Amino acid sequence: MHSIQDANNPQALLTVQHLNIQHAEHMLVDDLNFQLHAGETIALVGESGSGKSISSLALLGLLPSTLKIQGQAWLGQKNLLALKPEQLRQIRGQKIAMIFQEPMTALNPLHRVEKMIGESLLLQGWSKQKTRARIIELLQEVGMTDPEDKLRRYPHELSGGQRQRVMIAMALALDPEILIADEPTTALDVTLQAQILKLLKSLQQSRKMAMILISHDLNLVHRYADQVIVMNKGVVEEQGSVTEIFQHPKQAYTRDLLNHDFGEALHIPAAENLLSLKQVAVKFPVKQGLLNRVKDHLVAVEPLDLQLMQGESIGIVGESGSGKSSLALAISRLIKSDGEIVLLGTDLNRCNEKQLRPLRAEFQIVFQDPFSSLNPRLNVEQSIGEGLGLKKLSAVEISQRIDEALDKVELPVSLRSRYPHELSGGQRQRVALARALVLGPKLLILDEPTSALDRSTQRAIVKLLRRLQQEHQISYLFISHDLHVVKALCQKVLVLRRAQVMEFQGTEQLFLNPQTEYTRQLIQASQYV
Repeated sequence: MHSIQDANNPQALLTVQHLNIQHAEHMLVDDLNFQLHAGETIALVGESGSGKSISSLALLGLLPSTLKIQGQAWLGQKNLLALKPEQLRQIRGQKIAMIFQEPMTALNPLHRVEKMIGESLLLQGWSKQKTRARIIELLQEVGMTDPEDKLRRYPHELSGGQRQRVMIAMALALDPEILIADEPTTALDVTLQAQILKLLKSLQQSRKMAMILISHDLNLVHRYADQVIVMNKGVVEEQGSVTEIFQHPKQAYTRDLLNHDFGEALHIPAAENLLSLKQVAVKFPVKQGLLNRVKDHLVAVEPLDLQLMQGESIGIVGESGSGKSSLALAISRLIKSDGEIVLLGTDLNRCNEKQLRPLRAEFQIVFQDPFSSLNPRLNVEQSIGEGLGLKKLSAVEISQRIDEALDKVELPVSLRSRYPHELSGGQRQRVALARALVLGPKLLILDEPTSALDRSTQRAIVKLLRRLQQEHQISYLFISHDLHVVKALCQKVLVLRRAQVMEFQGTEQLFLNPQTEYTRQLIQASQYV
């Protein structure tokens, strides 16, 4: 166990002692201790619900008053846990800043980039001119191309990587001594992940800044952290240097977290063709002027061909903006596309909505973030049963179908009355799967279904998908930036970059002999160190 030095140690920027967080009788964090020094990175790792994020939110006084917080967190001579709200406001941003997990929810959708980054500077009494110059400087520092152009943009007009860079710029605006990065790369592809973390590391070194990195991606932790604290249900399982934890883990829980074995993809015998794409292309109109006329088109997917057999799984990989999700939405007929999308002998692109409705049961899409795609006002039973309303079934039959769907995704029937906010990330993803499976589809389109989950939950979801594929001959189009997951589930892989197909071949062959430099980079970026 990593020893805790004297609280008065002048070298320590932050000393946390005996941090306890309690809700009613339930202990959420039990006796967390650590020291953080200038330029050092401490990583908090563990499954969802292990107490990582709430520990860091406690330091900033951002937890609800319903939670009981005990212990000490010394920043210099100040105990953060004993400060009043107005004192904490002086600390936030200036001494300790935080990058939140999901920039789309953390950034104000009504404010432009300039206002969001400049707000804290203006409150410090900076002039508008000086603030603007500092914002441009910060955007350049976080690697934003053409920063002046980005000042007037809203969050929805930025890519995932750009939003993350804006978040970092906001956090750095007041030169904090400590940066808390809560899952800073969750929704990013492997190449962007590497870019963002390299950026954070270089900023940390140039500013002598300390960092608390919260992540379920142990590969990133191994590359970028100095010390590791492994948490499990609020309790510290073990803590020590990166080398100690990764090379000599003492606890079974840690060894399980470090287990990257997702199993192997199934060998699928030749079967009938389920889906054929012929010259399928997606382009979005670019409108300008007062009359909103179409001036140009943005190509999201260049014309491509694809064959998917019954019971087969094809992985679609590539960096953000490569066209993966656009292709998925086109196949689902949620956006327009050119070319032929032939499912079970019917060209979906030639069907009107009325003709399409009965076919929709044959193909279903599961989105990246089930928290956004599940209606917060519907409980599990209502969410899963929603699609069955179109079928002429009795209440007993509907109830039976819901139970069967829950059983398929290995969820207990007791969860029927729960709402999305009462479920863990893994449970929500299983409900989203059950909702798709209840209609008995032959094709599932899965858009980043494991990206926000910890490793053990990811392994469980992949195992479940493999079992469903085997038992029910379901075919998958599996979009992911995690090549380990793709390798464990898919028989073939399609690599996209900037709307173009870079290569399409069998999974095993692709990993052994990638045909393009770009694929080699993707594989390299996802390798475990």
